[in-house]
Amino acid sequence: MINPLLIPILGISCGLLAILGGVFVKPWFRLKERQMEIESQMVAEKAAQYAAQTERLEQRVRVLERIVTDRGIAVADEIDKLRDAPLN
Repeated sequence: MINPLLIPILGISCGLLAILGGVFVKPWFRLKERQMEIESQMVAEKAAQYAAQTERLEQRVRVLERIVTDRGIAVADEIDKLRDAPLN
């Protein structure tokens, strides 16, 4: 049999638990949510920086490929001329 005094104690405990949850737990969840938002913004900014850097590197590689393919024969001729040039 349940002690009759236990019912009001449980009722008061549930009310206190709800109040404490609203006072402490809810703001804690808001804080954690805000921290995650800030962290996600930082990650997004870092990703944008990496994407921009990757794009710049890809452009430089394209230029180098163009130089090598367009001037490949001329560069080889210049290297041969330098090899054949007399050393002073």
